[in-house]
Amino acid sequence: MTITAVAPSVCPAATRTRSIFHAALGKDFDRLHPELQRRFGFSSADGIACIGTGRMERIERGSRLLVPLLWAGTRRNILFPEQGREVPFTIANYAYRDGYGRETVTFVRTFQFTRPRRFDATMVAAPGRPGTVLDYLGTHQHLAVGLRLGVTPRGGLVISSEAHRVASLVGAPVLPELLTGRADLHEWFDEEAGRFRIRVRVTNPVVGLVLGYQGWFTAEYPRVGAEGVPRHVRPVREYVRG
Repeated sequence: MTITAVAPSVCPAATRTRSIFHAALGKDFDRLHPELQRRFGFSSADGIACIGTGRMERIERGSRLLVPLLWAGTRRNILFPEQGREVPFTIANYAYRDGYGRETVTFVRTFQFTRPRRFDATMVAAPGRPGTVLDYLGTHQHLAVGLRLGVTPRGGLVISSEAHRVASLVGAPVLPELLTGRADLHEWFDEEAGRFRIRVRVTNPVVGLVLGYQGWFTAEYPRVGAEGVPRHVRPVREYVRG
């Protein structure tokens, strides 16, 4: 499938199209800290992006037995084997309509090791599944994962993954839990420091920790011009299964 970038229309502050996170959380969206509402509240109709820049204070992986798998993940920008401290980090969130007309948000994370590593995902709404968005992993969207969203008492966002489906196969079969990892994310706004903080852990029921990172970033909200969403943050292929 050929992906064509389409420039989102620019509109005033109010937009008829809600973000996929606002749609999933419903009234709970208003419980998010105002900075998280801003970060997760824009859609393709708003003509803006969210670009985060900061550092991951710690990045770790589990058993050495996982290294071949983590290396394999680098081919599709899903996993990586490196570990480190105070690693420069960026995250690029763009909202657009994909080739199937779905409201979509990019999550392109770049970790500046000696050799930069990317962890790519594109998220879409999950119709009929309240509190959930669908996360396509990697450059080719081979895997689709349901993500459950929640809000902490202090206005942070928590996300936990559900079943992994092979979106590239007919019927999108579910992978056995023993072959996948459960991802748990907590993102919140540190008012004292004036920046976002994030903590992510991916675990497996057999080997324990697969990959984890925690750190901070600040965010800017540039306009998306007539050139549209940059091609390098969009997936190479898209699937509607999942």
